[in-house]
Amino acid sequence: MNHETLKNFIENDVTKCRVLVVGDAMLDKYYFGEVNRISPEAPVPINRVTKIKETLGGAANVAHNLSLLGCHTSLIAQIGTENHGDTLIEKLISRGVDILGVMRTNEKPTTTKIRIISGHQQMLRLDFEDSKEISDEDAEKLLLNISAQIKNVDAVIISDYGKGICTEKICQTIIQKCHEQNKIVTVDPKGDDWTKYSGANFITPNLKELNDILPKKISNDDSEIEKAARGVIEKFNLSGLIVTRSAKGLSVIDGGKISHIPAKTQEVFDVSGAGDTVISVFTLGLAGKIDAAAAAYLANTAAGVVVSKVGTYAVSRAELLTALN
Repeated sequence: MNHETLKNFIENDVTKCRVLVVGDAMLDKYYFGEVNRISPEAPVPINRVTKIKETLGGAANVAHNLSLLGCHTSLIAQIGTENHGDTLIEKLISRGVDILGVMRTNEKPTTTKIRIISGHQQMLRLDFEDSKEISDEDAEKLLLNISAQIKNVDAVIISDYGKGICTEKICQTIIQKCHEQNKIVTVDPKGDDWTKYSGANFITPNLKELNDILPKKISNDDSEIEKAARGVIEKFNLSGLIVTRSAKGLSVIDGGKISHIPAKTQEVFDVSGAGDTVISVFTLGLAGKIDAAAAAYLANTAAGVVVSKVGTYAVSRAELLTALN
């Protein structure tokens, strides 16, 4: 598939695609400033804050990427009832994401990551979270919502950040229902046991996440990744695997087809959210009937835009078209 076909898809066809995102929604908050002196109270730098930025993270960032590109996007997640949750809801609504499936609870806080940054250097991160699994009662409500929405979409993304939503029961129910209704299901994985993702179409690990489930670690080498990926695909009954490889771009193993797509050459400021961009744009391509290699090329191009920015970032349709040129 050539660049003109991909550009036509982004310009004209993404608005026809419908994708459901299920997973751990987060709020990313940044305090940008400058350090010129050390505190007299303790031997620590004083960061004079000059700007505060709040962005969508985790599954919410996946949904943001999709919606910003023009895709009809729905999110199913669970967040807290505090101010961080209010901010998350406001931002999702302002970005056109369907939030009917976002549940709010008093039992857990909204997962929030606060980063303190001086110049381009992150100094400190503060995490507000409770990673315990969703309660059985809430899981049943969530599954009813998932069942109602799957029939109306082209693809489902499971965005697992290990914060309690993506249990084995929830993941396997999604995958089973997607197979029954001939829908695409992709997974951004977490942890060293992928059993709960068995049967998915594609899983999109980075090299570290792939190594986490292998008996012996592999290097960032084409042949080693191909061999390991084939074993993983067979073990977990997948259609294929997308492995993101930092400076070496990404690799697509789709049945017998293998593509190694080099990274775009540019200065990298921040890889935060790049994995969210890869799975959102790749799945969007599959939802639009683009083959896996072309969808991965599109995802790699979008990720190239994201890593050139500071902080979690979602790529716009205009930016992606410019990058394709």
